[in-house]
Amino acid sequence: MPHTMDPKKNHLLAALPEAEWLRCRGFLEPVDLPLGQVLYESGRPMSHVYFPCNAIVSLLFVMENGASAEIAVVGNEGIVGISLFMGGGSTPSRAVVQSAGLGYRMRAGALTEEFNRSGPLMHLLLRYTQALITQMAQTAACNRHHSLDQQLCRWLLLSLDRLQGDELVMTQELIANMLGVRREGVTEAALKLQKLGLIRYARGRISVLDRAGLEQRSCECYGVVKKEYERLLPDRVAA
Repeated sequence: MPHTMDPKKNHLLAALPEAEWLRCRGFLEPVDLPLGQVLYESGRPMSHVYFPCNAIVSLLFVMENGASAEIAVVGNEGIVGISLFMGGGSTPSRAVVQSAGLGYRMRAGALTEEFNRSGPLMHLLLRYTQALITQMAQTAACNRHHSLDQQLCRWLLLSLDRLQGDELVMTQELIANMLGVRREGVTEAALKLQKLGLIRYARGRISVLDRAGLEQRSCECYGVVKKEYERLLPDRVAA
């Protein structure tokens, strides 16, 4: 199926001033992002960065025994592969597509060259990185201090913010892997939210029925992350 997604469905690309956009668009390559695809592995050099348009990518830390836990999600608001322009070239985390969709990628060299111009793209990417670090820090605090159903609410809301519509295609096993908990715990938390009329879960599909109720049920972590993204990445062209 041909890739016809507008690159500016990604908010970072949409925020580029015209001159930067004209330079960058020639380096963008459309890519399919199927469920489960690994975009980069722990410790391995990165060849590209990715700009999701309607896909969601999970950043995971994987332990020696194979257990994993999600530290952040990236969707149409961001970029996957910040280590390339931060100077590291690799990272101890893994990036895996958790919700299939489309996006664009750019070669590492092209992005680094544009970043080193020290223009609007650099400032935009640094602000995005600050927002992403906030999400990572808040996720760590949430996993330590809040109940599993609160964590699930936060995770659902962050995922919905990066998708169109109110439905997620997601198995409980995958959610458990993302949150770093047992599948039975996710089942119990999802049933609790379903009984409250907040979601409907069936056959790997989660439909949010009451978003306002889900936000009320969530801990403060979702609000902290959302406000920081809105503060650092307002809906306008970067300067």
